[in-house]
Amino acid sequence: MIHKTFFLCLWVWFSHGVIGDTDEVKSVSVTEGDSVSLNTDVTEIQRNDQILWMFKVNNTYTRIAEIHKQVIDMYDSTLIFGDRLQMDSWTGSLTVRNIRTEHTGLYKLTIIKASGVTYKSFSVAVYAPLPIPVITRDTSNCSSSFERSSSSSSSSVSRCVLLCSAVNVSAVTLSWYKGNSLLSSISVSDLSISLSLPLEVEYQENNIYSCVINNPITNQTQHNINITQLCHTCPELIQQSQTVVISVIVIALIVVVVGGVIYLHQRKCEQASSEGKNYFTHYII
Repeated sequence: MIHKTFFLCLWVWFSHGVIGDTDEVKSVSVTEGDSVSLNTDVTEIQRNDQILWMFKVNNTYTRIAEIHKQVIDMYDSTLIFGDRLQMDSWTGSLTVRNIRTEHTGLYKLTIIKASGVTYKSFSVAVYAPLPIPVITRDTSNCSSSFERSSSSSSSSVSRCVLLCSAVNVSAVTLSWYKGNSLLSSISVSDLSISLSLPLEVEYQENNIYSCVINNPITNQTQHNINITQLCHTCPELIQQSQTVVISVIVIALIVVVVGGVIYLHQRKCEQASSEGKNYFTHYII
């Protein structure tokens, strides 16, 4: 039979949950696939101690693990965590192995001891692994734009627009850097979207550019950006280059054919002239 004090502790705990979360919330950030441990800071659980873990789902706290009288009960935690959840029998700390983004949320801990009740909360944020940004030319702005250089009114600078992109990302920031200087950035908090950030550059630039995608715990950087090569991958420019090459080949063929026709015509004329002279000499003799 459960002791009356146990019911009293439960009543205090439920009252605390209904009235409001007055305990301090500790923020924890982790990458999807990693393990995270939520510590009770209890050195050793005594026989009559109770450790209760709850997870907030759809604005409602659900029991996921408990230890009381040194007996562990995982309730129906497998419905949410599968076999990822583990509770330490010595300290009551909770570990989530191979954590997923759906395990992001608020974890509430209640420690009931003879000396009183202690509450702790952990706000866990799970971030998906970041992809390396992809750099491409903006083909919607394929036509080369020319702007007058400020140093000379007779010179012009050819520019193109590059796109730094990442797909299926959330809660990230995408940024362009020139050396160590931040040029522009864009942030998103939506789930599973595609993100792109444009940058206008000169065709023949020698500056070092990089594009960085980051979240609060990690980042990925694209360093190897060949501006000259990327700016000349535009379909219109390729088509223009192909047209020029084909034109040169056609002109060369025309020159060869015309030259050959002229040469053959001259040969025939010389041959006819030679035959005429021979005939005329023979006739006179």
